[in-house]
Amino acid sequence: MEGLLRFLVAKVIVLALASSFVSCYDPSPLQDFCVAVDDANGVFVNGKFCKDPKYVRAEDFFTSGLNIAGNTMNRVGSNVTNVNVDRIPGLNTLGVSLVRIDFAPGGQNPPHTHPRATEILVLVEGTLLVGFVTSNQDNNRLFSKVLYPGDVFVFPIGMIHFQVNVGRTNAVAFAGLGSQNPGTITIADAVFGSTPLIMPEILAKAFQLDVNVVRFLEGRFSSKYDRHY
Repeated sequence: MEGLLRFLVAKVIVLALASSFVSCYDPSPLQDFCVAVDDANGVFVNGKFCKDPKYVRAEDFFTSGLNIAGNTMNRVGSNVTNVNVDRIPGLNTLGVSLVRIDFAPGGQNPPHTHPRATEILVLVEGTLLVGFVTSNQDNNRLFSKVLYPGDVFVFPIGMIHFQVNVGRTNAVAFAGLGSQNPGTITIADAVFGSTPLIMPEILAKAFQLDVNVVRFLEGRFSSKYDRHY
């Protein structure tokens, strides 16, 4: 009896762990679609409320404009055009989204992470240096590659990654992400421009910098000026 009890407890633990791993990603839909609709009742859900299927139209699954280059006249020389559930309500619960990224020569999509999605990027124009850094347990290894038109690169979920235009002309890339709302945490903005600011002394020790350098950086990033996404 005791052996059977241990077996059942172990089985429950395994199933719980398995279900927790599955829930780390967008849940599978239980119907054909769940077109997002705003609701003013103040109830928060993991995703968005569903429109009554009787009122769903083709426009709920459509957007346009990705043929138009984004404005790269900003501090990092790039522009990210998001196509997520906020732009296409029909993406709700489908676990996928898309971005167009434009780069001026020398421009970059600075180091950032998507907490809820793996990203797969295809380069259409120009030349990009791309890469991601693994976790501390893997000794923060850098995987990097120079991409040319038609090349594809994958950034695993949660990994800090970047793209830099190393060519002499503009570059254009498109990327698919495995979430309707993948989220973006830009490392420099988050660390030096949080609200409220992290104490300069903490960052000075963490980055091994003079505290006055940290105060300067927080002054630069806390204004949130000229952000491109």
